[in-house]
Amino acid sequence: MTTENYPQEALKFQIQAFKKPKDIRSMGKTHVSFSGSPKKHPYDPEKVVLVADPFSTDTLYYEFNKDDISYVEELPNLVNQQGDTITMARVWVQKMSVGIRCSPFIVEDTRQTPGGS
Repeated sequence: MTTENYPQEALKFQIQAFKKPKDIRSMGKTHVSFSGSPKKHPYDPEKVVLVADPFSTDTLYYEFNKDDISYVEELPNLVNQQGDTITMARVWVQKMSVGIRCSPFIVEDTRQTPGGS
């Protein structure tokens, strides 16, 4: 079996400049915010992947169309114990837009067999 069908790591997404809204508090009426580490979509340049908690072992990610994102706020970067830094952002997505929430997992049998093995 070839490994080219397996999900691959998305490249780091450089935060684009968005015009700051006049009143960010009013964006809550027309938008919903999501926080995470932005990444380039692995094959669609019109989409953005947002990894919710990149250092967690139980994370999820969101996928949005770029056109549905109206504003991006830079958040403080995260640093792990090895010194790796990850860019974090809050993206404001227009309400009624279609997004994807995905929670990857490893398939395994969770039942305990008699005798402990």
